[in-house]
Amino acid sequence: MKAKFDDVLSRFEDLNEKLSDPKIINNQEKYRELAKAHADISPLANKVKKFLEMDRSIVDAKEMLKAEDDGDMTDYLRDEIKKLKSSRTKLEEEVKVMMLPRDPNDEKDIIMEIRAGAGGREASIFAGDLYRLYAKYAEGQKWKTDVMSSSPSEVGGFKEIIVEIKGKGAYSKLKFESGVHRVQRIPVTESGGRIHTSTATVAVLPGVEDIEVELNQNDLRVDIFRSSGPGGQSVNTTDSAVRITHEPTGIVVSCQDEKSQLQNKEKALRILRARLYTQLQDEQQSEVASARRLQIGTGDRSERIRTYNYPQGRVTDHRIGLTLYNLDAIMQGDINEIVENLITADKAEKLKEVV
Repeated sequence: MKAKFDDVLSRFEDLNEKLSDPKIINNQEKYRELAKAHADISPLANKVKKFLEMDRSIVDAKEMLKAEDDGDMTDYLRDEIKKLKSSRTKLEEEVKVMMLPRDPNDEKDIIMEIRAGAGGREASIFAGDLYRLYAKYAEGQKWKTDVMSSSPSEVGGFKEIIVEIKGKGAYSKLKFESGVHRVQRIPVTESGGRIHTSTATVAVLPGVEDIEVELNQNDLRVDIFRSSGPGGQSVNTTDSAVRITHEPTGIVVSCQDEKSQLQNKEKALRILRARLYTQLQDEQQSEVASARRLQIGTGDRSERIRTYNYPQGRVTDHRIGLTLYNLDAIMQGDINEIVENLITADKAEKLKEVV
């Protein structure tokens, strides 16, 4: 750890020097970049300094103990060393957590795609339940939600719904929701009263700025067609729906919820950029992912991550072995305990690498 601490302090001092350089100060763009890097590393550097100071205090106290022959003073120094070691251990754990590699997407907005899976009409109803769960969670976080595309089911719920959630740190809190969600309950469509199992898939994509994913217009095929389904007269009588095909990858995005063709196109392009960005990230991280599978899961859409059991009022996250018996509250968006446990599990797994 000493080498890591030295590296942190070296980078911190280097940034201090650069920020006082007149050439840097006169270059506003460079100055802002370095100022942000300085602000990011300052809390960690200060914590490392505090840890090293405590380390020196322990060494000094031990030296004093060796030279001391007074019984009361000896007892005091031993007690002091014990307290300092306890504080140092706690501080070291805090420093390790702060040194964990940050996910560059953590502060981003997200695009969440929810699709009905196995289970027929009940799966569509469950997809709608999950959408409302996340919408209420977002509301509790003071985030904004915007439905980008939806395909309602005739029995309620959605065959597919894509929603944009805007808020600081949205990706950091919801990125572990990707995967297969399973529900066990008696469907409203089931006359026999049998417990039915159905699924819905969730994909969480980081929101992407235009400059992060540059689209070549020659790679895009844009088709305009007439909207279908709920939405009012104008939705069904104008050619406002947009389907964009990214020919190099075969990714297809359709949007028809807005009355304006332009608005549908803008939303489709945002979804396309997010999917392309995620695909590129997946390719870059494939070697790492194959070498090390996190305990909390891979984020793969085919991985079953959670079961919602209505008869028992139980929700189980299979990745971390967490079971809660407050299903009603969870379906109303109270998923803080699940989110925090997943974040903690992720940090614990990454700490093994740091150590």
